Amino acid sequence: MKIVALRELAHARSGEKGNDSNVSVIAYDPALYPVLEQQVTIEAVAPLYRPITRGAIRRYTLPAIGALNFVFENALEGGRSRTLAFEESGKALSSLMLTLRVRVPDDTEERSVAVAKGKE
Repeated sequence: MKIVALRELAHARSGEKGNDSNVSVIAYDPALYPVLEQQVTIEAVAPLYRPITRGAIRRYTLPAIGALNFVFENALEGGRSRTLAFEESGKALSSLMLTLRVRVPDDTEERSVAVAKGKE
């Protein structure tokens, strides 16, 4: 097994609604979704987001599209129109998720390698 950054297996989108932020993680390859489902858990992402999340963290699974969606309650210091902290804009939080480290089989080709080989 090897350890890679989540960005090698998935991309992410984020947004906000009021004082809550959400981050969706979508596998590049549907065959990698089980890795996401097993390892990208509330317990795994909480250390990344706990410094800014003052409420609950919820996770929703979307196996039909190979995705997970996380909702971070009370993460935006009152919402985008009330905070001056840019880094707490919901739009900026997906990059943080992609730094999460996950275990994959040694033969899993990383996206950066596939792109370098012209496969993507």
